[in-house]
Amino acid sequence: MRLSEFKRAVSDEFGSREGAALTKFLVLSELGDLTSEAALEAGVPAREVWIALCRANQVPEQRWYAVGLKPPPIA
Repeated sequence: MRLSEFKRAVSDEFGSREGAALTKFLVLSELGDLTSEAALEAGVPAREVWIALCRANQVPEQRWYAVGLKPPPIA
């Protein structure tokens, strides 16, 4: 997932205003108590940040891969 895809997914799922607030202020324990923005700046892959954000906000798993993105192949 590219950063632009992450930003689009956040906006699509949460709305632009709420999504911006969540990425800036919501601390994600799954990512070592970093916000989404801090995790991305620290080099955490965007897909990992996206999934952690989804889990923290109880987004149903079927929407974790966001609009227009293909789910990863099944192993």
